[in-house]
Amino acid sequence: MITTQIKSELQHSSSLINKATDKFTSDPRHYQITFLLIFLLFGITNLGWEVEQFKFIVTFITCLSTQAVFTYFTNKDFNSLKSALISSLSLCLMFKTNEMGTIFLAGFLSIASKFMFRINGKHIFNPTNFGIIITILLSGKAWISPGQWGSNGLLLLFIGLLGLTVLLRVKRLDTAFAFFITFVGLSFIRNVVYQGWPIDFFFHQFTSGTLLLFTFFMITDPVSTPSHKIARIVWSVLIGVVAFYMQHILFVNGAPIWALFILSPLTILFDKLFSANQFKWK
Repeated sequence: MITTQIKSELQHSSSLINKATDKFTSDPRHYQITFLLIFLLFGITNLGWEVEQFKFIVTFITCLSTQAVFTYFTNKDFNSLKSALISSLSLCLMFKTNEMGTIFLAGFLSIASKFMFRINGKHIFNPTNFGIIITILLSGKAWISPGQWGSNGLLLLFIGLLGLTVLLRVKRLDTAFAFFITFVGLSFIRNVVYQGWPIDFFFHQFTSGTLLLFTFFMITDPVSTPSHKIARIVWSVLIGVVAFYMQHILFVNGAPIWALFILSPLTILFDKLFSANQFKWK
């Protein structure tokens, strides 16, 4: 009798675990939220980041409340709050300012852009990318801080592996590799082949957690990238070229993030030239 009861309880527990696992794996956004949260906690506990609880709270409240309000008056799909949570975490990881009003502006613009700038139900801009760039331009009191990650090799490997997991779920490996190979390849030709930089100094340039977060989590946003594979590759290569020019010729901080913002509207053209099914979160 006791054995039967134990077996029944074990089967029930196993069923609950399987249901929870299926629910988690059914939406790639669950992976993104988990991984971005891990990066944020790692930065605070292991890289000595200043714990800015109030700034983080303002970021999350702004993004989630803005998403909720727009959703209520549009499609009523409150499952989209997951996307707002991703934007909140991305802002905490990549965006810096000392002004609370600027934090509010970045959060609001990030989410509002999804509803204000769209064609055929598709975002024109990556929300976080739009919020960061427009806030920097409007306020003059914000910046991108790639140096906060240091050069921790284990962390970079961790970001890469987890990023690959997300990209496999949303089928955007081509986008990440096309950009990264172009950007790093052109930099190698200029700095190592042409200018003769030491190879270790060259590699140190690309040990930025911000660059890897951009490569694996921002430029690969499936909702704001071209739908067709060929179009995505061409688009990503163009972003790599522009980012290379802005970083090495114009000396722009956070050049890939600026390049993505500049070239994001090309997604509209590519979607017209190359027909493909539009990505939808499931």
